[in-house]
Parts: sequence; structure tokens; C-alpha cells
Amino acid sequence: MYGGDEVSAIVVDLGSHTCKAGYAGEDAPKAVFPSVVGSIDQMDVDESASTDANPGSAADAKICKTPENDKSKGKRKLYVGSQSLGFRRDHMEVLSPFKDGVVADWDVVDHIWDHAFRECLLIDPKEHPMLLSEPSSNIQQQRERAVELMFEKYKVPALFLAKNAVLTSFASGRATSLVVDCGGGSTTVAPVHDGYVLQKAVTSSPIGGEFLTDCLMKSLESKRIKIKPRYSFKRKEIRQGDFQTVDIDFPNTTESYRLYSQRVIASDIKESVCRAPDTPYDESAYANIPMTSYELPDGQTIEIGADRFKIPDILFNPSLAQTIPGMENFSELCSSVRGLSQMVRESISRCDVDIRRELFSSILLAGGTASMQQLKERLEKDLLEESPQSARVKVLASGNTTERRYRYMAECMKSMVHPMYKENAHKMRTA
Repeated sequence: MYGGDEVSAIVVDLGSHTCKAGYAGEDAPKAVFPSVVGSIDQMDVDESASTDANPGSAADAKICKTPENDKSKGKRKLYVGSQSLGFRRDHMEVLSPFKDGVVADWDVVDHIWDHAFRECLLIDPKEHPMLLSEPSSNIQQQRERAVELMFEKYKVPALFLAKNAVLTSFASGRATSLVVDCGGGSTTVAPVHDGYVLQKAVTSSPIGGEFLTDCLMKSLESKRIKIKPRYSFKRKEIRQGDFQTVDIDFPNTTESYRLYSQRVIASDIKESVCRAPDTPYDESAYANIPMTSYELPDGQTIEIGADRFKIPDILFNPSLAQTIPGMENFSELCSSVRGLSQMVRESISRCDVDIRRELFSSILLAGGTASMQQLKERLEKDLLEESPQSARVKVLASGNTTERRYRYMAECMKSMVHPMYKENAHKMRTA
């Protein structure tokens, strides 16, 4: 039974790109790993070869049944965590539990949570109260399914669901603010007033960090720059300090795993060299911009020029994505999606007139994509130009990149020791 302060509460934040978990009262999560799993259909693999040569891989592998509507696959083995996903296996598909920002495969979510509890935090969920962060636009069915899984499968003694926009607002010491959450799968703008999300004014866009990564990959491919996954080559030292790259062929590697491995590298390129331009991107103005070097894992050094500014500007002008070769399939999506500054103005305009000035002066940036260089300055500049003269625009973001990335996660962890959350935990333990 939950006895107050005798045991630490556990905080879990399952995002579309990354899962974070840790102990209440600490400043940062203990476990951070991808919100995807590797899946091997047991019909494609010989049982005798199911235990890989990878040390410790068996600990992260779990056998489970696929959904009943897909009986042809029978059973599948799931691999969770960065270490297990980093080790290539024959016929392994990479699956995400999310579809259009909503959990579509709760079996995968179950294994992700189980990995966080058993393998990362090394705890028994029965002994710890739990706090789950949820998106501002989360629907009732998703909340009910998460609560059902926590109480019936993990038998947690107490559970509290908190909207991450509210937690971000509390992290800045504000009860009223406009939270701009730039995540991996989407970007959401949510106004918070007196600690509650104003649902009627929440706006969202499917353009997030992963979409920008895909745009960068397509742009590099159009320039004949090939990103080799780490598993597809090895480097031999032919002379002291002189290495030669030798390609390795693995015919049983799935397309989803190859794409996942390339995205990991492309995401690092984006985070290392990209920055939001000071003004809207113009092809002619950035044609002669100085190049920035980046060394790929295979030793190849590439030069990145205008793409450093063009890719981040897609957040403000989604139609730019249509100019990238290979992204033509998203032309309909990009034409209907609003830019970041437009989303902010639209969200505030849906709120009551009485709180609009306060929202303009308390715009908070959160999420991994929000840590991109100059994003805060560019958003503030655009809003100053297009907002009413009486509005005092102020965009707030932590100077610490790590804190900005896990902002509401850190607030979750601190909030669990707050009397309000303790009181709710006691009320819900008999639910």
C-alpha cells in the first residue's frame, strides 16, 4: 500500500519520439530511450536462432501475441531500448505505437513501459505511485486505456494524469501562459489559464522534429549525399591513423530498420548544424551562405549550406517542404498546415479578450525541437511584427538545452512532492 513519503513516486512521459522516466523530486529523467520497438515475426525466424550474439539482448526481448485482427503473424518478439535497437537483427521491423499522434498499439506501449520499469529504473510498479503526462488534446478513450493498464496490469497504488502544457506552465512559475510544444511527431500550441488548458483554443500541426529530419534526408539525397547506417560498414586501419571503409551487405535487413538507422544520423546532423533564420528563408539570399562541415560515422565529411536555414524555416513556412525533391507527396499536407507564428496568433485569438495580453507576454517554448538555435528569437520577431501594437510579446525559453528538452518532464518530477499531487494520489488509490 502507498504510505505517503516512504517510497518515491515514478514519473513517465511517453512522447511520440522519446520515452522519459524517472523519480519524483529529481531534476532530470533517469531513463531516456526511443518510443519505438524492434519487432521480429516468429514465423520468419528459426526459434533456435532467436537468442542473438548481442550481450544482454535477451533481457530486452519479450514475446507477445499480435492483435487478434492479425492472426497471420502469430507471435512476435519485441526489442525495446536504444541498445537493443542499435543492434541489427535479420527481419526486424521498427514499429511505433502512435498513428496520427494517437496511440494505436497499446501492446507496444505496454512493452515500452515495462522496459522503463524493469530494465531502466529496476523497480516494482506495485510499490510506487505513478504520474503520467499526457498531451493537451488527449481523448477520453486514451486516458481510460492508460489508467486501465496501470491499475490492472501494473497494479500501481496511486495514479495521476497531468497535461504537459500545464506542467510546462508551472515549471516557469506561471498559472497562465501559452505553451508552444515542438515535439518529434507534432507541434502543439495550448493556452493555459489558472492551471487549466483551454481546449477550445488548442491548435496543432503534424510538422515536428521527425518531419524536419525527413526533409533533411531527402535534401541530402537530392545532392547525392548518402547516409550509410552504422551497421552497413566497418572501418579497417590500413596504416597508423589511416582508415578504410568496407561496406557490409545484410540482405535480410528490413526497410524500416534501415530508415530508422539513417534517421538517427540525420537527426544528429539537424541538431548540430541547423538554426532558424532571422528572416523568412529566401533561396537567392542564402545561395552563397558559407558551408558547415559534418563528419558522418563512415568518415565521409559533407558540407551543408543553405539547408541549415531552410529546414528549420519549414516550421514557420510549411510550403517550403514542397521545394525539396522527394517531398512532393506531402504537398497537400504542407499547403493546409499553418506556420508556427500563425498557430500562436490563432490560438490566442480563440481565447477571451481579457487574457490575451497576458498570453502574449508569457509564451513558453518546450519540446526537443524547441532547442534549435535561434528558434526563440525568430518566433518573437515574427509575433512582434504581426501582433497588435498594444500587445507586449515575450517568448520565454530556458537557456539550458537539456532543461528545455525535458522541461515539463522535470516539472512532473518536482510536482509529485507537491501537496496538491499527494492529496490527489491518496484520493485515487482506491479507484
